[in-house]
Amino acid sequence: MIRHIRITNFATIENTEIDFHDGLNIITGETGAGKSIVIEAVSLALGSRADTAFVRSGADKAIVQMIADKDGEEYVVTREISSSGRNLCRINDEIVTLTALNGLCRSLADIHGQYDHQSLLNPEYHIDLVDLYHKDKIQPAKDAVAKAYQEYAATRSELKKLLEQVAKDQRERDFMEFELNEILQVSPQIDEDVELDARISVLQNSQLIYDSLSGAYEAASGEENSILSGIKATTDLLEQVSSFSSQLKDISDRINEIYYDFEDACSVIRELRDNIVFSPEELNSAIERADAITRLKNKHGKNIEQLLEYADELEQKLEHINNADSHKAALQAQLHKCGVTLKDTCTALSQARREAASQLEKQITEQLQQLNFKDARFAIEFSPAPVFTANGNDLVEFIISTNRGEPMKPLSKIASGGEMSRIMLAFKKIIGDYDKIPTMIFDEIDSGISGIAASVVGRKLKEIAQNHQIICITHLPQIAACGTWNYKISKSSDDTRTYTEVTALDKESTIEEIARLLGGENITDTTLASAKELISASSQE
Repeated sequence: MIRHIRITNFATIENTEIDFHDGLNIITGETGAGKSIVIEAVSLALGSRADTAFVRSGADKAIVQMIADKDGEEYVVTREISSSGRNLCRINDEIVTLTALNGLCRSLADIHGQYDHQSLLNPEYHIDLVDLYHKDKIQPAKDAVAKAYQEYAATRSELKKLLEQVAKDQRERDFMEFELNEILQVSPQIDEDVELDARISVLQNSQLIYDSLSGAYEAASGEENSILSGIKATTDLLEQVSSFSSQLKDISDRINEIYYDFEDACSVIRELRDNIVFSPEELNSAIERADAITRLKNKHGKNIEQLLEYADELEQKLEHINNADSHKAALQAQLHKCGVTLKDTCTALSQARREAASQLEKQITEQLQQLNFKDARFAIEFSPAPVFTANGNDLVEFIISTNRGEPMKPLSKIASGGEMSRIMLAFKKIIGDYDKIPTMIFDEIDSGISGIAASVVGRKLKEIAQNHQIICITHLPQIAACGTWNYKISKSSDDTRTYTEVTALDKESTIEEIARLLGGENITDTTLASAKELISASSQE
């Protein structure tokens, strides 16, 4: 509930403070005095978008501070707009984002202006009003629909992607099979290309290798004057004297080790020589194998390890393609199951909406009759939406007949501006009991009405004010007379500036203001008497 507001350098308001109270707070004033500026300031404090145009000419910034309470807690909301465009939001002196401010203020107050008429004329908004009515029953059904739709949409998306991928894969399947078979036919092994190069080098130089190995073996281990025989003679001679000193022993052992190592090396040379066999067929086979591997590597731009990984990838893709039918069938079955669940939850939501709508129709009709629509008939029409959505599959539209004998038609085709004000008030009365918002703000709720209709609107506002704080701007005396608290907005100017002020009215000032609304600037005893009569009549109702 809004308790206090202070407005500084906002449009034509230099500095003013207003204490609001429980009940019906009425704000009146001359046309052009700046009544809507107060609502603009309150709207800014409640989280509307800032505009530098609101900064008073010559001032650095505009400041709007609001004190409100909710659930026993007091909140001080501050909005600052600098002439340079800087926008600052505070809650209890802590800087917050505009989103955070909106989150709090949406539960503090609801502002109704001319734009609300347009929203009520828009059928897309009607379903929201039905859902708000008996929200405790409808919201769980909406949550179930939203969950079912999410699962349905996710499964549908997955199936769509699968079908698109299958179509794409089918076009590429022959090519993938060709590439895989090409790799499998060659079937290269890791490092096989390196081993083949070494083997080809040996085969191409086999004669030279054989001759070299034979010469080396002859020199190392031949029957006469070989290196091995020389080392053997050396070891025999040293062994004869090795016992005479440690140094002789060490050198004898070293030469002996060399002899055995060299003897082993000679054996290896002999084996290598004996295994050298020149085979043109083997050489040709090795060259052909190496060429096949090289062509495969060059074609794909990959080494052998990468080729084998690519082959595994192709096998997996082909297996996925081959198994796509079973995967598709599983997804189609899952989609059908999700579709059934979505349909069932939508049916349950639609049923809950229709039950709520039936009660809402009766209550709106009752309110309209109280608002001087004596012959009004109101109905909520349901039709199926072309597709299921996260909000169900209902299309909802309000239809009405305001005169006896007239057919039921959509609101947009039958209601005048004055009628829309009263219809909107009927909705505010009923929905306000459910949305738990403590403060309702009405800007020109009396647009297009007068006479008896104005009186019944005043009475309805007074009735709503029994459970809500109402702040209402009006130019009609019938509504002003219903106020629990009255305020007057006035505008004055000097040679250079214009000033707007808001003044709380006492009992006598309220009578004078209502008299002014009745008779204009010339207040007479007759208009004063009429004002007192209006106030008295509204107090007795």
